[in-house]
Amino acid sequence: MKRDTLTGNLACFAAYALFGFNIISCKRIALDGNITPMALFCLRSFGAAVLFWLWSLFTAPREHIARADVWKVVLASFLGLFMTQLSFLFAITQTTAIDASIMATLSPVMTLVISAIFIKDRITWCGVAGILLSIAGVLILVFNSVSISAGADHTSVWGILGMVANCLCFASYVGIFKPLIQKYSVVTFMKWMFLFSSLMALPFAFSAFSASNLAAVPSGVMGHVAFVVVGATFIAYFLIPYGQKRLRPVVVCMYTYVQPVIAMVIALVMGLDTLGPLKIAATLLVFLGVGLVNFVPPTKACP
Repeated sequence: MKRDTLTGNLACFAAYALFGFNIISCKRIALDGNITPMALFCLRSFGAAVLFWLWSLFTAPREHIARADVWKVVLASFLGLFMTQLSFLFAITQTTAIDASIMATLSPVMTLVISAIFIKDRITWCGVAGILLSIAGVLILVFNSVSISAGADHTSVWGILGMVANCLCFASYVGIFKPLIQKYSVVTFMKWMFLFSSLMALPFAFSAFSASNLAAVPSGVMGHVAFVVVGATFIAYFLIPYGQKRLRPVVVCMYTYVQPVIAMVIALVMGLDTLGPLKIAATLLVFLGVGLVNFVPPTKACP
């Protein structure tokens, strides 16, 4: 059991580290402007679906999704892949890398709330205080964004709302579907997840690729696209359900903390973003709120 917990933690750490790099890669792709968010989503879904189905031919046990579970897998795919990735790709074009990273830390808070609704987990006053602190941090980001009008290189309110939708969808996926994920092997579950996600994206694929100019994409940006498809989608989405099988939903989302740290360091080093006093204050509030929600046991009072 302890070994399973360790491997689950390592898997989630690695997955969210990849997500941290993913923020920078998606920002580079968005700044290039030759690939639309929907086209990138289609590339992620189609690419990961092909990779998982090829992998299943050699490694996955010959198992099938039960007929009663098909609609659950479709809903999991819609929340965990289609809406999560699409809302993120929309938001990243209207947020700075650091702001997107900070907003992503709300996932554990949302996971706690969703768990309380669906499995009746207890929320203490300490948890409520944590949620309020996180909301305060988000409001600081909103008002700070309104005062800046330099375009897509700065965060807009729509970008923040897109990140909220991203967090809510992924938190719903993590918090609701653990029993379903435990029922099947990771490769079997993910190959069907990405197949359904690809079918959802198919109606938008032609217009998305028509609006993109793939021939004009620089080789450096294509490297970022390859990382997004292989590293931040295929590998990361294998590691997440691997961790979900071994950890509680809130613990899985807790590794969101790795994401902003990596993205912030890379963004600052590459000159893609700046860190001012107001963002530092917002970051501290969000992290303090999320920390209160996650690190104080629900059966105990605040220290």
